[in-house]
Amino acid sequence: MAYFSKIYETDLPHRAKTVYMYLKDRSDKKGQCYPAINTIAKELHLSRRTVERAIQDLLAAGVLKKEQRWRENGGKSSLLYTITDSS
Repeated sequence: MAYFSKIYETDLPHRAKTVYMYLKDRSDKKGQCYPAINTIAKELHLSRRTVERAIQDLLAAGVLKKEQRWRENGGKSSLLYTITDSS
């Protein structure tokens, strides 16, 4: 899994590395995916709050972007996560 080598070398907490790998694994060719925080937490056996902290860590490190998505009727949809580094 050489594509995780850059994230292994960072000083990010293990929670952030775990969530990064989850998002990277589920992302498309553009590095984008949109799983719910509860889904990430359930599948990784982490608390919702731990996943939220991990996402904040990744945003602060500049390796992840998040964007609110909207439904046609104007209601909120899931968040779009984009991996922004090349690892």
